[in-house]
Amino acid sequence: MKPKVYLETTVVSYLTARSSRDVVTAGMIAQTKRWWTEESDGFELLVSQIVVREASAGDSEAVRRRREVLAKLNTLEPDEEARLLAGVLLRNMALPANAADDAAHIAIAAVNEVDYLLTWNCRHIANASMRPKVEALCLAEGYRCPVICTPHELRKPAHED
Repeated sequence: MKPKVYLETTVVSYLTARSSRDVVTAGMIAQTKRWWTEESDGFELLVSQIVVREASAGDSEAVRRRREVLAKLNTLEPDEEARLLAGVLLRNMALPANAADDAAHIAIAAVNEVDYLLTWNCRHIANASMRPKVEALCLAEGYRCPVICTPHELRKPAHED
């Protein structure tokens, strides 16, 4: 069975983005596209209705490209269990109050026993200073927190021959 990866909205956005003159953005786009081409087949890819909603905002052509990718992926529904865990993350200040969707991404992935949460959101999700508290809160609530990482960090598992 392939490890499960929850794709947060930023990954889908960079995957379908047009090129950028900004060197950092261009690098993130390139790394995301490389990950998609070279690594994604080693994982079961998942999104949530929150990703679908977030990816449906903005420029109509960009929305079309994002929806093409999303249509091929399995979608997790945010349930009451995930809503409760997201509330714990927010209340205990592991994430700021204005990051409710970010808390929900983490909670949905944890509740659904997803192995990895892939994101470029380094402010509220892939944040090394917040990660230990997020992991501890998930564990205290009875969940294993997914490994939170960027496309640059995640490689498909080596196959045993």
